[in-house]
Parts: sequence; C-alpha cells; structure tokens
Amino acid sequence: MDEESRSLTERLRRESGGGALFERLAADAGPEALAAVLTEPGRPLWARELAAYRLGVAGDRRAFEALVLLLNHRDPPRCASAAHALSLLGDPRTARAAAALATNELRVAYALHPVRLLTALAAPESVPALITTLRRRLTPHDPYRRVALACVEGLGALGDPRARPVLGDALAHPALAEAAARALRRIPARRR
Repeated sequence: MDEESRSLTERLRRESGGGALFERLAADAGPEALAAVLTEPGRPLWARELAAYRLGVAGDRRAFEALVLLLNHRDPPRCASAAHALSLLGDPRTARAAAALATNELRVAYALHPVRLLTALAAPESVPALITTLRRRLTPHDPYRRVALACVEGLGALGDPRARPVLGDALAHPALAEAAARALRRIPARRR
C-alpha cells in the first residue's frame, strides 16, 4: 500500500468509526460491489470516497464522476486523494475536467489539487489551463497565493515556452518571484 492509500484508509477509518462496512470496502469488496456503492442511495460520503478511490487506482473508469466531484470538494484531503486516484485512472476525460475545475473562478478556493493534477498529467490541456489560472491570480491582493504558486511550479515542471510571458509577469509578485525565476530557468531557451 502506497502512502496516499495508507493516509486515505486511516482518515476514512476514523471518519467512519471502523466497523464491518469499512473493513469490507477497504479490503474485500470487489469492483462490482465498489461500483454499487457509488450509485446506491443513502451511502455515506466516506464509503463513496473509499469505493471511488479503490476503483480509480485500479483503473476502473466507473469511478471517474465520483472522483471529479471529490477533486472539487471543500476538504483538501479528499481533493488530494481524488487527484491521486485520477492520475492513475487513465481516463481521457481527466485533463479536461481538471482544467475546467482549475479555471473556474467561482471555485478557485478549491483549485489547488486540480492545478497539481494538471501538472502531473502533462496533458495538452495542462499548460493553457495553468496559464489562465495563474494570470487571474496576478491581481493585487489576490488571496489564492497557494494556487498561484502551484501554477508557477507546474509551468516550470512542464517547461512549455508558452508560459514565458505569464511567468515573467509573476516575477513582479514578491510571493511568486523566486519560484517564477526557477520556472523560467527550466524552460528551454528560444532558438534564434
């Protein structure tokens, strides 16, 4: 069991109070039983999260919708677990969904994990979404510096020359300047 799976299991064990249902979902339930949890009425959030996570890391695309909803949840640990599962799921819709969440100004407070997921996916949607999200964060007194910093770091990791202008603008922001300079150094020099 990897660290993300261990952390999720312990968090949900505490949230659920343990018990037979938790133990079955955490260890014994097969894909059909897990998929049923996602659609059965009355299931608690922890059960849906555990089922979606287990299906997602196993590559079962029936988890996609539930994981996207969890990626946009107000609880950061749920977002982190969903991002991890989505990164392993292999669903071609993942990058579009993460880009939509990262660029949604009404949900920007919850954009950190979609931004990190876009970086991990390195999909065609990643760089344009990170540029858009970062450009919006470069306004005076923007309260979402962690999202902006994740965008800067992501653009540096992706190394796409299209990011040069927005990273150059980020240099003027003291909270982002050092990370923006590092990111710019990671982008290959232009050929003449």
